[in-house]
Amino acid sequence: MNEDRSFVDYYAVLRVHPECDARTLEIAYRRLAKLYHPDHSDTADIDSFRAATEAYRALKDHGRRAAYDQRFSAHTGYVFANADSILAEERAALSDAEVHAETLMLLYKRRRERASDPGVGPYELQSQLACSDEAFDFHIWYLKSKGLIETTDAGTLAISIAGVDHVISESRVAASEKLRITQFGQGQRSWPREAVAA
Repeated sequence: MNEDRSFVDYYAVLRVHPECDARTLEIAYRRLAKLYHPDHSDTADIDSFRAATEAYRALKDHGRRAAYDQRFSAHTGYVFANADSILAEERAALSDAEVHAETLMLLYKRRRERASDPGVGPYELQSQLACSDEAFDFHIWYLKSKGLIETTDAGTLAISIAGVDHVISESRVAASEKLRITQFGQGQRSWPREAVAA
């Protein structure tokens, strides 16, 4: 009984779907935190700011979110479609992969457009990605460790040669996949031999 009275729908607080990925959760929190922050005189709302912060803290950790999801289901009757097939950790890994691809594409475009000044400041890049400090540090660590990005002499972040090769390779795979889907959707009953060999 007490548990029911103390239950808070954190997904409703953050205005996200219960099965959203970690990145969506983070973007929603940052938007609300910025909107309700006491520094914004027009939209400041301390109670809403605290509620959004509490909700995000409860959901950003995979273990805590899994425990909360069980409570959420018991209270609301909501059945998580992905509960058996995709674990929270797997959803987070897929979300991270999307951020890595987005980061590389942003830096790739910058190098293509401004070859003599290819770097992007960490703060600017983090703002474009809309991620927390912890998540940003993780993404940059990973991409640097893989040799896909580098720090310039000016202290900015830029895509490396290996990163450019990676983006081009992934773009070719994506284009090939689109071609296969298009051909398959046009009535072919099996994958074209040339597409499979590609």
